This record gives sequence, C-alpha cells and structure tokens, in this order.
Amino acid sequence: MLNDETRRKLRQMNIGEFIDAIELQEQDPQTISLPFEQRFQQLTDSVYQQKYDAKVRKLIKSAKFRLPQADIHDVFYHEKRPVDRNVINELGTCRFVEDNKSVILQGYPSSGKTYLACALGKEACRRHYTTRYIRESDLLSEFDEKSLLTGGTKKLLTKYSSFKVLIIDEWLTGDERSKEELSFLFELSERRFDCTSTIFCSLSSREEWVKRLGGGRYAESIAERYRYNSTVIETGRMNMREVFDLRS
Repeated sequence: MLNDETRRKLRQMNIGEFIDAIELQEQDPQTISLPFEQRFQQLTDSVYQQKYDAKVRKLIKSAKFRLPQADIHDVFYHEKRPVDRNVINELGTCRFVEDNKSVILQGYPSSGKTYLACALGKEACRRHYTTRYIRESDLLSEFDEKSLLTGGTKKLLTKYSSFKVLIIDEWLTGDERSKEELSFLFELSERRFDCTSTIFCSLSSREEWVKRLGGGRYAESIAERYRYNSTVIETGRMNMREVFDLRS
C-alpha cells in the first residue's frame, strides 16, 4: 500500500497513473503473487499505454479535424472508386511523414477527400506527429487578420510551418488571391518543403495549380515544390454522401 508521501511524489513526477495501476494490482491475488520484475513490467506497460493514449487524444483534439471520426480502417473501397487499398494502407504507415513527402487528394465534390485526409491525419496523431487541419479560405482569412499586426505574418508562418502534418482542405477552391496572400502561401510552402508533410484536398488536378494560383513566379514556385515529392490520390466521381445515405 502506497503512503501519502509516495503518492505525492508520483504525482509531482507526472506519473500519477502508477497509483491507480498499483491499486488494481493489489486487488488481484494472482498479480500480487508474481515476482517484482513481472509486476513492475505490467505497471510500466499500463502507465505507458495510458500516457500514449492521452497524448494521442490531445493531438487529435488540437488537430481540429473537420471529420474527427474518420478512420483509416473505415475507408470505403469500391470497384467504381479509384482509391487503391494498398496505397492507402501504405500511407497509413505514415512513412510519407518520415520521408517529408506530401499527399494530394484530388477529385469531384463529395468524393471523400476530406475523410481520407482526416483519416491519414489521425494516423499521424497516433504516431505522435503534430497535425493541423484547416481550409485554405480560413488560412488566408487568418493571414489577412494577422498581417495587420506587427510581426503577425512571421508568427503565423512559424505556427503553420511547425506542424509536422498540415492538411489544407478546399485547396484552390477560391477564384482569386491577392499578391500578399500568394506571397504568404509561397513562403509557407518554402518553409514546409522537404522538412514536413502537407496533405492537400482539391478539386483541381496538380497540372492546374499554376493557372488556379493566377500564374507568375509565386504560382510556379508553389506548384513546383509539390510536383515530384507528392503522392496523388484520385478520389473519382462517386458521391460518398449519397453512398452512406443509402446505406444508413
């Protein structure tokens, strides 16, 4: 039985989970009879799992996923949908994050781009990678606000370049971007390129990016950074909302 001073020290060391784990062991006669080394190993495994799960929950909450329920194991595969199970499973290992590569999810509206992006983002959280979801329009709105403050743009670039995985949804959906917004997107791509991973969800194919960005050197530079180090997933025409409405 732990005394109050030992409990205090465990909590002070931020391993208060040991208290509950030890109390559970003491309620099990079979566990109590085990050698100290085995009991300590079980304690360590239990506390590790609790801390791992807590960190994953925190990362998922901080990521602000549009679809927090999305999961790699629930991706819908169909012969009429050009989403390859093997490719998705490989991306689910997050090796692309380790390699600092990006993913482009391109397809028609309601074809499941956001779901796939959030599912991959959740896998990144499970591997303790900092992740953030945001729509391009919201990102640019935040830039417009912060750019009015002294040092605001620099702080915003630091913020969004720090995420190991950044999901930009509705990429290139809007028609026009100001020169300042393009400059911001260029600088963000420059900071993230080759040291982080970005997941884009877009109606536009990668070949259309330069035109959709308005042409010019910023557009060319942004498109070039993701031309060769990205995995492109075509999500096709199948309307996922209709599919799941019919199944429900």
